[in-house]
Amino acid sequence: MAISTLSKFTVPLASDQSASSQGLLMPKLQYRFRVILEGFGVSTPRSELTKQVVDVTRPNITFDQITLDAYNSRVYMAGKHTWDPITLNVRDDVNNEVTKLVGEQLQKQFDFFEQSSAASGIDYKFTGRIEMLDGGNGADTANILETYELYGCYLDNVQYGTLAYATSDPVQITMSIRYDNAVQTPRGTGIGSDVARTLGTAVTGGGL
Repeated sequence: MAISTLSKFTVPLASDQSASSQGLLMPKLQYRFRVILEGFGVSTPRSELTKQVVDVTRPNITFDQITLDAYNSRVYMAGKHTWDPITLNVRDDVNNEVTKLVGEQLQKQFDFFEQSSAASGIDYKFTGRIEMLDGGNGADTANILETYELYGCYLDNVQYGTLAYATSDPVQITMSIRYDNAVQTPRGTGIGSDVARTLGTAVTGGGL
């Protein structure tokens, strides 16, 4: 079979929509990622937490619906948006590196010894990054394909899991992380990047 026939294994498109020699692009793979939390807890370095990550959910967003009734018609517009919390599962290592960081972060959010709250969000909120990678490692440095940056993060819920005699599974800690805003930066533009909007003959945004 000639190599050129590999371009046929895709959806047929018009010539002005896709190069005739291009087949399917390589998809991003779920297991090629890393999670970095900056300002999380107190102890440093925080690299062990990144190494002990099991899985993470990507940010999801929902817009409130605004309904406008006008004469014979009904129009829908986007209202305020809400970022859904992400869930981060990590292994609980024998050196207590992860559980110590989680405990420190909880203590920053609320002093359980004195039963007192933090004075403001800046005292405990942290920044998170979810980076999708191309699979490079070692001498072949991994390239970042896409990044989600999460701002104003705090722990919304922490589950320390279950212990059981009947299993050899690693102990895990599950964290629900609430955040104020997320910025998606793939190669090129994405959510959070400047996007030009046309209002009549005027163009706004995009740094213009």
